[in-house]
Amino acid sequence: MAIAKAERLMNLALCLLGARRPLTKRELRASIEAYIEAGNDESFNRMFERDKEDLRELGLVIDAVENLDGEAGYLARRDSNRLPPITLDAAEATALGLAARVWQQARLAGAASGALQKLHAAGGMPQAAEAESYGQLHPHSSLEPHIPAREAAFEPLMLACRDRRLVVFDYRKSNAVHPERRQVEPWTLECWRGQWYLAGFDRDRQAERVFRLSRITGTVRSRAAAFTAPVPDQVTVRETVERWAGERTSETARIRLRSGAGYPLRARATEVRELGDGWAELEIPYGHGLDAWLVEFGPDVVVLEPAELRADVVDRLRAVAKG
Repeated sequence: MAIAKAERLMNLALCLLGARRPLTKRELRASIEAYIEAGNDESFNRMFERDKEDLRELGLVIDAVENLDGEAGYLARRDSNRLPPITLDAAEATALGLAARVWQQARLAGAASGALQKLHAAGGMPQAAEAESYGQLHPHSSLEPHIPAREAAFEPLMLACRDRRLVVFDYRKSNAVHPERRQVEPWTLECWRGQWYLAGFDRDRQAERVFRLSRITGTVRSRAAAFTAPVPDQVTVRETVERWAGERTSETARIRLRSGAGYPLRARATEVRELGDGWAELEIPYGHGLDAWLVEFGPDVVVLEPAELRADVVDRLRAVAKG
């Protein structure tokens, strides 16, 4: 039965780290079971060279030393492969603990949990931060910091952001009935107010766009295609979402609202003036999606200005009436 590559790499790493002198390929082949089972010298040489390079890519420093007979020997010196002590303050440790919780529903949940356990065992997590990272924010509290990542699109998009790979997915906008196909060069993912957002360059629209993951339908597919737009040094996902939602804008809309109705609108209003005839006049921030929100209040809302917002709301109400 073939031995798994992970086990083979581990055995090779242990041999090289535990040796007191450089080991030749002949000695390594006789010491590691997977190499003993190699069919011939050519198969063994190919396997060993791949394994050696894989270990180096993983960070293991392997020295090649020529002995008196001119034969190469290999050794992983402990002083070259020893990490400095890891010390985290309370804030850093808490941030790591919270970040690890993002992976609760993702494939790397086990790896994230194992990494935290190693930090705890090595003493790299301060005691106070250790309690905070596991949600013990108060001796009598069961509150726990939590960032959900339940959307199926989260993991493929995270990997695409990391690997700089183009993604294709179907996206349903808030004011659309049917989803549209999007081709996006993904930059970053960010959680804001309990929702995950993707920022990237939309190839079809040739502009930066932000997408809410909960509106992505179907499967996210990645493509091996080079990015056509530069990735900015800093991507402001929250600011973009807030601007589209009208929370960071100087633009306002003026509406009339029936008395006793539309409390969410009153809560967002920058100015409220009671008219005394069963109506009030409000000024509210004007951003993306406001027309769809106002339609939900039906006859309790009348848009006064701007004209384009009034036209959008009228069009939506007509569409509802026809449907």
